[in-house]
Amino acid sequence: MNRVLVIGLNSFRENLRERLLYNLVFFALLLIGSSILLSRLHLGDNSRLILDLGLACINLFGVFIAVFIGIGLVSKEIEKKTIYTIISKPVPRYEFLLGKYLGLTITLLVNTAIMLAGLLVVLYLMDVAVSLLLFKAVLLIFMELMVIMAVALLFSTFTTTTLSAIFTLAIYVIGHLIGDVKALGAKLDVVSRATLTGLYYVLPNLENFNIKGRVIHQLDVGGTEIALALTYGVLYTGMLLLLAGLIFQRRDFR
Repeated sequence: MNRVLVIGLNSFRENLRERLLYNLVFFALLLIGSSILLSRLHLGDNSRLILDLGLACINLFGVFIAVFIGIGLVSKEIEKKTIYTIISKPVPRYEFLLGKYLGLTITLLVNTAIMLAGLLVVLYLMDVAVSLLLFKAVLLIFMELMVIMAVALLFSTFTTTTLSAIFTLAIYVIGHLIGDVKALGAKLDVVSRATLTGLYYVLPNLENFNIKGRVIHQLDVGGTEIALALTYGVLYTGMLLLLAGLIFQRRDFR
């Protein structure tokens, strides 16, 4: 466990050197701040506009960070040939992967907190009440990002950086349309229905973590629903990390 923590903290420090990370967070804060100007031009409820744009920015830019930083966790070590030094040491490969994942989790946690702080500042300046529901939504967004990070890490263990990014973004999009995929399968032939139903149960259902609409309309979400969504996210993430560890363990770097 100590080795995982050491690798994680070292990975976190490496991530802080990424210029892309700062650019993404800067643009996220810029867009969140722009909601002040947009609210002046909006004729409806300003609080809904600010919350909608703020949560969307936290989600979208969090996904960008999870994908574009996550796909490089393993590939960079391979490109720099440092992977040979790592696997030659008495450190199990799964611990190396867990450490890399932990480092990105810390990185994303810090950046999510920064974006949330920016949103809270805007809400304060616009005199919009802050409810516990907002923090529930951000918690589920972060859980969704942890799933996306695990997906990116899984793909990075056996394919190229470009394909990892494409596959992970595709999983993100499909994960939010997974209900429509199942509904579409019900209208097709038996083979297509079985295929799409299988995808429905295999791919992550990211809509489980989406309560942004309820935040905007102030519809409370119970603790049981939050707990079930978090449990689903933790179990699915664990499954992805286990699969990534098995693939990485069998990979030949010679």
